[in-house]
Amino acid sequence: MAGAVLLACLLLFWSEVWPYLLVVAVAVGLGALVRWLWKTDRLHRLGDRAWRRQDARQAALRSLTSADIDAMSGTRFEDLVADLCRRDGCREIQRVGGSRDNGVDITGRLPDGRRMVVQCKRYAPHSAVSSGAVRDLMGARIYAGAEVAVLVTTARFSRPAQETARAGDVVAIHRDLLGHWHHGTPLTALAGLRGAGQGDLRHLRRWKRTYGKQKRPAG
Repeated sequence: MAGAVLLACLLLFWSEVWPYLLVVAVAVGLGALVRWLWKTDRLHRLGDRAWRRQDARQAALRSLTSADIDAMSGTRFEDLVADLCRRDGCREIQRVGGSRDNGVDITGRLPDGRRMVVQCKRYAPHSAVSSGAVRDLMGARIYAGAEVAVLVTTARFSRPAQETARAGDVVAIHRDLLGHWHHGTPLTALAGLRGAGQGDLRHLRRWKRTYGKQKRPAG
């Protein structure tokens, strides 16, 4: 009833009311336009800041040298590997390393959704990851219900460890591949190499002469 009365009044006094209605409509439209422009600008600025932060993080990762990584603590090395996973589009990345990590330092999902577990070994350059460490990670993969296992080290893999990794479908990221990784090669591309590309024996003997018999750090 009230609506009908209002409509009747509008029709009766339309010639006097319509200019005011037009002003109100224009004001509402301008307000909506200003709000849309403000929100669009805000989203653009936030996106630009996020892009700049991401670009700065990637630049920082690319600028790292092997010496920088060798000087890291085990925890800092795990943080680096977690950052590299995030950079490559991996999701739900969490660092869980510690005395009760059950052989897993990082958990998460690859860009395609597969669940992965990562073990980090921050060893001296002349050291080697053993086949036992690879088998431990294979067991941790089963325990965690993951589909992919990744072992990342600042050193190399012994020949038995390489063979175990290939047989057990473990992604082996040795020192040389780690250098490619932090300089921009994505994890998914490195996974397809199956641990290939380690330095030859002459290269490894040179490391031993340079570093001598250093104690292998825990990690």
